[in-house]
Amino acid sequence: MPELPEVETMRRGIAHLAGGRIEAASFPRGPVRPISTHPAPRAIVRRLARRTLAAVRRFGKRIAVELAPLGRAGREWLVIEPRMTGLMLVVEPPTRQHVRLELTIAGPAGPGRLCFWDRRGLGTIRLLDDRGLDAACGPARLGPDGLEVTGEQLATRLGGSRRAVKVALLDQRAVAGIGNIYAAEILLAAAIDPRAPCRRLDAAAWDRIAGAARRLLADAVRLEGSTIGDETYRTADSRVGRFQLRHRVYGREGRPCRRCGGAIERIVQAQRSTFFCPQCQWHPRGRSRRVGR
Repeated sequence: MPELPEVETMRRGIAHLAGGRIEAASFPRGPVRPISTHPAPRAIVRRLARRTLAAVRRFGKRIAVELAPLGRAGREWLVIEPRMTGLMLVVEPPTRQHVRLELTIAGPAGPGRLCFWDRRGLGTIRLLDDRGLDAACGPARLGPDGLEVTGEQLATRLGGSRRAVKVALLDQRAVAGIGNIYAAEILLAAAIDPRAPCRRLDAAAWDRIAGAARRLLADAVRLEGSTIGDETYRTADSRVGRFQLRHRVYGREGRPCRRCGGAIERIVQAQRSTFFCPQCQWHPRGRSRRVGR
């Protein structure tokens, strides 16, 4: 579930650990599904020993902890993708058995901890050099960040596609960080039907989508993301997000639209639920003019 706002909130929640040194690292064993790592956990633990956390960055939906060079080891990156249920925590985790990686860190402000917790075990952990980071998170893999994307960039990357615009916005090579929740909310804010084919959108429509993405994602970051469903998502210090209180369509099937009062509808696109208001979100089907005019 974690999308750009949740992962950016995680990044901010652990950023104070930069400058600290890893005193111990472990992959706790438990009766749960093993997490995907590269290289093997034992090699990661060995390469993390005594490394200094130089910075904490985000690439789309991934956290990247920069590790300063040490001895013969050059700069490396601990890249963690939370995926469905992963959390980056600096406090006691919800359960011990789902802790996948745990670091003990000595820093200027005293000892600290960092753990990656993942109930379903769908997240990934990678230890990469600069070349590996570029291959995993560079421009060939990820599009412009959702907090900075422009209408021109979206039009260039998606304007010729036959895909429905909601499905296309989930393509991380086109725009990084947007997932199912925020794509639905962005398209409501832009007043565009999620079923509209990308190739039918004009420049004005792409500008509206990009503007809505920047504003909405920034607002969601300010409110520390969305905690929904079983409330798995938490901030790094285990607080719930607050942006779910501002959702206008996501998860509101059958409830009145907060703009027009009409009923919110739910459809399935690419095996995912899409929520929208058929009155407020314009679709070009059966009309001669292009969306956005």
